[in-house]
Amino acid sequence: MIRAVKRLVRIGLWTLAGLAVLVVAMGILSLDGVDSRPYFREGYYAQTIAQLRASAETNQLARGDLAAGFGRAKLNPTVNAAQDAPAQGQFRSLPMAGYGARHGKSATGTHDDLYIKAVALRVQGKIGVMVGADALIIPREVTEMAVQRLEKESGLAREQIYLSATHTHCSVGAWGEGLVGEAFAGGFQPQARVWFADCLVTAVQSALKDLKPAQYGHGHFVASQYIRNRLVGGLGRVDPEFCYAVVKQNTGKQAVLGVFGAHATVLDDDMMEFSADYPGCWERAVEQATGGMAVFLAGGVGSQSPVPGGSGVAGTEQMGQALAKMLVDQLPQTALTNAVTFGMFGLDVTMPPLNVRLTDGIRLRPWLAAKLVPARSHSYLEIFRLDDSVWISTPCDFSGELALGIKDFLQARGKSGIVTSFNGDYVGYVIPSRYYHMDGYEPRLMSFFGPNVPDYFDELIRTMALSLASK
Repeated sequence: MIRAVKRLVRIGLWTLAGLAVLVVAMGILSLDGVDSRPYFREGYYAQTIAQLRASAETNQLARGDLAAGFGRAKLNPTVNAAQDAPAQGQFRSLPMAGYGARHGKSATGTHDDLYIKAVALRVQGKIGVMVGADALIIPREVTEMAVQRLEKESGLAREQIYLSATHTHCSVGAWGEGLVGEAFAGGFQPQARVWFADCLVTAVQSALKDLKPAQYGHGHFVASQYIRNRLVGGLGRVDPEFCYAVVKQNTGKQAVLGVFGAHATVLDDDMMEFSADYPGCWERAVEQATGGMAVFLAGGVGSQSPVPGGSGVAGTEQMGQALAKMLVDQLPQTALTNAVTFGMFGLDVTMPPLNVRLTDGIRLRPWLAAKLVPARSHSYLEIFRLDDSVWISTPCDFSGELALGIKDFLQARGKSGIVTSFNGDYVGYVIPSRYYHMDGYEPRLMSFFGPNVPDYFDELIRTMALSLASK
């Protein structure tokens, strides 16, 4: 009896030891320390910088008379359809993208219309298109589908397409795969991506067909009462500028592009109807006042929240209409010219290894993190030069505080900087490195690629912008 008990004890101890070894081995295989090595000594940096320098040497600006065209496509899905007909935007059910608290529930209908809008520009044969979507983001897979079609059907390369979104948290979902993608955009439906891409292509091609002699002008005003720093409050900064551009055909038809950094989160997760939030209210009010097309692009929205002065739908109307009035009041003083300097610079960016953290200093190894986070090893930065304004499009929730530094850099060189987010890819939040070790949603959960990405992106953007601005 005693011998049998001793034997069972030995077996139990060996089993526990084996389990302990297995746990340690799994930890070694799946966990690692956060990678804080200087980015400028890493291979991903060297690869990207080499490509940047090679592209900058061959990048040319066009100078001459401007032609412009405008196009739009409704991004309104029909829900509760008898059967799915994605080509017509009809779905039996379709979740909304933006808030994980909705748990993937289908929208119940449409509160206000969603659109994808495009402004095509041509100078001396050089063509580029600026696109804004009433969407949370423009997902990478949607971008790839649309670019493939536009390259084949319209002869456009990726760098000729400047993308952004309003970042409304009440737009179409079902486009994301995997744990994180489906948490924010609901259950994946492949045809939702195809329909999204079709709408984008329709808007761009409509704008290209509308090209006519035109004029361009830009400006900005301060709207600090409508924005706050949600991460550190008064200890941080906000970007209070509302930047805008006017593109007016000689026929009188015009489009206004507006950029502001406050998150489009006036509507909460209890909103179950599709809506463009306050940017949609701004667009409608500007269009009613001008008779033209209004396109809202999210600015540096990282850490920047709206101050609408009200909640729910009433809050969106109050903030959107107030910003629209401020814009319309500026339009008569905005100088326009038909002689424009135009150029573009697109850069494939090799990203650092994923740094998805469990604690402040411990991350999942990149191979495991890649199974959870829908970000890839390469992303994209895009710059358009339009006369003395430099438009910078980023693949993330780009920090309003970082945007301020870039704007100051360009202003010192006689150029106006305009920074936008969500350029057809998504790599998480890019916020100042000094916030990286804070707890919270932005620095801990959504800083996918580690503490060096803000400085890495900042250097790339400044170098790219300077290559266009100095010519």
